[in-house]
Amino acid sequence: MAVNSQQIADRQAMEKIINRYPPERRFILAIMQDLQKHLNYLPKEALKMTADHVNAPMTVIFSMATFYKAFSLVPKGRVVLKACDGTACHIKGSNVLIDEIYSCLGIKPGETTADGDFSLETVNCLGACALAPVLVANGKVYPKVTPAALRKIINEYRGQDNDSNTSE
Repeated sequence: MAVNSQQIADRQAMEKIINRYPPERRFILAIMQDLQKHLNYLPKEALKMTADHVNAPMTVIFSMATFYKAFSLVPKGRVVLKACDGTACHIKGSNVLIDEIYSCLGIKPGETTADGDFSLETVNCLGACALAPVLVANGKVYPKVTPAALRKIINEYRGQDNDSNTSE
C-alpha cells in the first residue's frame, strides 16, 4: 500500500502527541483526547501507537475508546452538527431539522458527507430546552433553529454568506 504525504504527516502528528506523555497507562485517556482533538477521530494506527507507547494490550485501549461517547473510531467531518432530539427539541421540530440536514447534505445521524465536510449526530439533550430546537455546530450553539436558519448555518460553514433558497 502506497503511503501519501498526508498519511506521513498524520503519523508524525500522532507520534508528537503521544510522545508528549510519559509511557504510563494513567495517560491513556489524555493521549486519546489529544489525538481525537487533532484528528477528529481515533484511527486504528493511533490506538496501536498508544498501546505500544504505554505498553498496554490493544484490548485495554480499544475498550476505553469505545466506552467514552466523546471518542469516534470513524472520521468525522470538518463540521460536526449535533441536533438535540430531547423531548422539548423533538416537540419543537428537531425531526424537521434532521430531515432538512438530509435534504441539504444527504446525511443521516451518524453519517459524514462524502467530501468529509459535515457529520451529523443526534444527542438526547443539550440542556437548553428553552431554546428548542437547538443545533450545535463545532461547539457553537444555535437556538430556535428553523429550516431556513439551518440552511444559512450550513452555508456559513461552507464559506458562503447567502442562500438563494431560503424559503421554508
